[in-house]
Amino acid sequence: MSKYGELLRKPPMLEVYGKPREIKIDLVSAMCDYRHWLTFIDIVDVDYKIFSHGFAYSNFQIEHGKDDIEWIADDGNWEEVFDMINTGTSKIESIKYR
Repeated sequence: MSKYGELLRKPPMLEVYGKPREIKIDLVSAMCDYRHWLTFIDIVDVDYKIFSHGFAYSNFQIEHGKDDIEWIADDGNWEEVFDMINTGTSKIESIKYR
């Protein structure tokens, strides 16, 4: 069974406490369980920005625009952010934040 299939059937429980300055989201792609990540960084305690580390954001095929997700992150609604990211061709495996 593929890791992507596992995550599709049983997504992990993800919780974020407080207002982290950085969140790393580990993703598993539908294509051969390829792994990559997205990072949200809090720029000067005002806004979160998404970084895709060399991959075009469009490669993730997320149904929501990057700026829409950043606005939700600014509000601290991480559950909705994770749901939005999971609409793409990759599923969230884990998160780390500080």
